[in-house]
Order: sequence, then structure tokens, then C-alpha cells
Amino acid sequence: MTMEVKRRDSLESNVLGPFDAIIMAIAGSAPAYSIAASTAVLVAAVGSAGPAALLYCGIPMFGIVWAFMYLGRTYTNAGASYAWVGRSLHPALGYMAGWALIVSATLFMVAGSLPAGSITLTLVNPHWANNVTAVTIMGSIWFVVMAIMVLIGIRITSRVQWIMSTIEIVILLLFVVLALIHADHSPHIAFSLSWFGLSRFHGLSGFAAGALVAAFYYWGWDVSANLNEETKNAKKLPGQGGLWGVVVIFLLFEIFTVIINMTLSAKVINANSVNVLSVLGQTIWPGIGGTILSIAVMLSTIATLETSLIQVTRSLFAMGRDRTLPHAFASIHPRWHTPWIATIVVGIVALVLFVFSNFVQSVSTVMTDSISAIGLQIAIYYGLAGIAVVVAYRALLFRSLANAVFIGLWPLLGSAFMFWILFQSLGSLGASTVAIGLGTMALGLIPMTIYWVKGSPYFSQKGLIQSGETDGIVEVAE
Repeated sequence: MTMEVKRRDSLESNVLGPFDAIIMAIAGSAPAYSIAASTAVLVAAVGSAGPAALLYCGIPMFGIVWAFMYLGRTYTNAGASYAWVGRSLHPALGYMAGWALIVSATLFMVAGSLPAGSITLTLVNPHWANNVTAVTIMGSIWFVVMAIMVLIGIRITSRVQWIMSTIEIVILLLFVVLALIHADHSPHIAFSLSWFGLSRFHGLSGFAAGALVAAFYYWGWDVSANLNEETKNAKKLPGQGGLWGVVVIFLLFEIFTVIINMTLSAKVINANSVNVLSVLGQTIWPGIGGTILSIAVMLSTIATLETSLIQVTRSLFAMGRDRTLPHAFASIHPRWHTPWIATIVVGIVALVLFVFSNFVQSVSTVMTDSISAIGLQIAIYYGLAGIAVVVAYRALLFRSLANAVFIGLWPLLGSAFMFWILFQSLGSLGASTVAIGLGTMALGLIPMTIYWVKGSPYFSQKGLIQSGETDGIVEVAE
């Protein structure tokens, strides 16, 4: 009789299956939250061309999805882009990719706690939603609950995600049917294929404005990559989960943007910018429709708080294990097999920032500018991943047409698009926002220099794919 012995210094392996990976990717992008909170910004940027913006941003985003999928087949590491970019391009670039994820996801957790509290209180008593203290307390409660879920194990975390995301998706699909019936009888305006055309944009600047917003819609699906050490068939299922997750959210984003165009005027959308889905639901199903869709938004917001925390803690775990950040971040709880110190530290930092940003004006102003700069950090680590997969597989790109497209041209398109978004952001965002966005990135140079000087092995590693390691991992058909 044999007994399985679990290592006390590793994450719990072989826990998540293929559908878990898909659910995590969907939850990371938070479809209901993204639609509810970002539609007004998208409409303000491009008017009725929202479907086109999401389409033409989605195509290069799939290139980044392919990049993560094939980088994941070379090397299993919870740090994901941090590890892959570091080994295929340069350790310093990998470090900054990991740092970009940590900063952006932490800022998003601060931003996401506010609507989580506000929408919850709106469902109970709409008057409470305007009370800053009540919203802060409720948002803090949700954040702490999600932090506890992440802390006590990936098994319970995945079960919670299944419940929240399944309810969210079922509600969204229900309203797709109801909205199509409503639009058939009394549309605000009729459907038009021109909503998907480039002619709707006011030049390159108009397209760029839409692309900046659309990129934020998609962000977060890559949490499945950070969970690769805890997923079965770790070199394939996380990447496939990310791919199918993006397919689902792409379709949901497109369908709901079309439905909103057909159902609501720009004036109504702007007046309900905090939660467009609430007024959409009320219009489609008077009485309880707004409440039902608000429940989906609440669950989506809470779910993405959890996935953001997962991404940060797994990245810190990988960096602590490599001794490129304090080694304590690599500490694994002996019972729960989670990076418990990293979870507690990140939880406290995000919670303190959230509370202070709601009550201290100077902190609130800084946080607002920081949240607006998240796009800069997203573009950096997605863009680097797109280049990394091409470099890692450079000797194998022309073995087949599929390799050339899915490991070469498409990821390069995605990378070029991300860096284009980055430079467009530098020109369109305010000076303080850009300073904070790049300044928080520059802060990462401090620990990187310290641990590089200390001689961390991470900074002297070899490339991802070595001679003799390529068999069976590159053919797209596999």
C-alpha cells in the first residue's frame, strides 16, 4: 500500500480540470462587470461603433491568447508571463512583465471593491448605495471573503467561481433571448452591419480611443495561465482554458454591445454609466429585469476580485520562489497549499488602499489616476508575451503554415497592437496618469536591481526551448 505524499513547499497540483480553466478565464474578464461599467465609456469614445471596436481589438487579443497557450506548453510556472518572457527574451523584461501584472491587478482589486459594495447595497436598499461608509464596509467585506477563499485553497476557490460564474452566464444568456425578442417588437434603432465597419470610426484617433476601452474589456482571461501548476495536464489545459474563455467573452461582449445599441440611446447610456446593464434589464423586463442583471454584475465583480487576487499571489509566489522578491512570498500553507503570506500581504495592501481612497481626497485622486493607467501595464506584459512566443519558437515557425500563423504572425499582430495601445495611451492620458502608470512600473526596478545584485539564479537562466526539447509540443493540430 502506498500513500501519496504532498510537498509542503509546492502548490496543490492536478486540482483544476479543463472546465475549471475555462470558468476561471471567463471570471477573470468579468463579462457582466465589463459590459456594465465600460459601455458608457466605449459609447462616448466611438458611439455606435462599439461592436467594431471589440471586434478589431478581439482579433489581435486572440494572438496574445495563442502566445500564452504555446508559451505554457514549454514551461509550467505560476508566474506565467514573468517566467516565459524572462527565459525567452531577457530576465529583466520578464521581471517587468511580472511586475506589470502585480501592479495592474492590485490596482484593479482596489477599483473593483467599490462597485461590489455599491451594487450589493443597491439590491438591498438603493439609498445605501450613496453612503460612502456603507459602500466601503460592504466592499471591504466582499474583498475579505474572497481573500479568505483564495487563502484556504484552490478547490474551494474553483467551486465558488463555478457557482458565481454559472449564475452570471445563465442570466446573461437569458437576457440575450429576452433582448432579441424585445428588439424585434420595439427597437430603439434597427440592427446595422455598419456597426462592425471601420467607417464608423473618426479616423485613426477614433479607432485608438475605442481600442483603449476594448482592451480593458478583455483583460483578465490569463488567470488560467497563472493557475497552471494547479491544473491537470498543466502544459495544455490552462492555455486551452484561456482560449475557450476568450471565445465565450468575445461573443458575449459583441452580442450585448449590439443589443445595447438597439435598445438604449446614448443619452440613457451616459445617464446610467455606472451600471448600464441595470437600465437595460429594466427596459427589456420591466419590474425585475434590472435587479436580475444587477445580480449578474455583482457576482461578476466579486468573481473578478477573486481572480485578480489569484494572479497577484501566484506571481508573487513564483518571484519569491526564484528569490527575485522576498522568499517569504513563496511560503506555502501546510494544509491549504496556497501562498498564504503573499495572500495576506496583498490583501492588506489592497484593503488599506481601498479604504483610504474612499475617505482621503489626496489618496482618492492618486488612485483614480492609477486605475486609469492600468491599460499601460496590461499592454506591457501582454505585448512582451506576444514577442516571447515568437522568439522561443523561432526555429520552428516555418515547419508548417499553422506554426507560422498561430505561433508567429498572429502573436506578433497581438504584440504590435498592444504596444500601439501603449503609445496611444501615452498621448491620450493625462500627465499625472502617465506619470503614475510609468512610475509604478519604474518602482519595480528597485527590487529587480537588489535581487539581481544578490545573484538570483533567475537572472542567469537559459532560453525556454533548448535543443532536443521541441518534440511533440509545437504542432497546432495536437
